[in-house]
Amino acid sequence: MITVWGRHSSVNVQKVLWTLAELDVPFTRETVGGSFGGNRDADFLAMNPNGLVPVIRDGDVTMFESNAIVRYLSARYRAGVLRPSDHRALAMAEQWMEWQQTSFATHVSTMFFNLVRLPPEKRNPAAVAEAAKQAAAAIRIADDHLSRHDWFAGSDFSFGEIVMGCLLWRYLGLDCEKPDAPHLME
Repeated sequence: MITVWGRHSSVNVQKVLWTLAELDVPFTRETVGGSFGGNRDADFLAMNPNGLVPVIRDGDVTMFESNAIVRYLSARYRAGVLRPSDHRALAMAEQWMEWQQTSFATHVSTMFFNLVRLPPEKRNPAAVAEAAKQAAAAIRIADDHLSRHDWFAGSDFSFGEIVMGCLLWRYLGLDCEKPDAPHLME
C-alpha cells in the first residue's frame, strides 16, 4: 500500500491525493508539514532532503516533488487513465503540467503567501499586485487553449487537469481581481 506524507491543506499534496483517487489506488496518509511539523525530522529528511511535502512510498520507490509523483502514479497504475497513451495527447498533458508549474504557480504562490500566510503588516502589496497581473495573464492563456480543446491534453481528462485544477482552486480562493475565463471554468 502507498503511504503519502503531507497535509490536506498543501496544494502539492492535493495533486497527489486527487491522482490516487482518480486511479482508485488505496493509500494511507501521514499528516506532516506546516503546523503539524515532522518534516524536519531525520526520518523525513532521509526521504526528502528539502523537508517539503508531499513524499510517497510505493514499495521500494520513495519520491518527492508533486508533479513527478503524479507522473509516476499515472504511469504505474491504470496506464492510459490519466497518462495519455497517444503521444500527441501525452505531449500536451506534459506541456500543460510544466506550464502550470512555471507560468502560473509562482504567481499564485506569491499571492497566497502574502494574502494568507503573512500578517497584514508584513505583506508586500506591490508583489501581490504584480503577481495578480501575471496570474491573470496566465489564466487567459489557459482559457484560450480550452476554447479550442475539451481538455488540456485534447479530448480526454489527464494529469494535466489535476495539477491545474488544484492550483486553480487555490487561486479562486484568493482575494484578487480575476479575469473572465469561461472555458477554464466549465
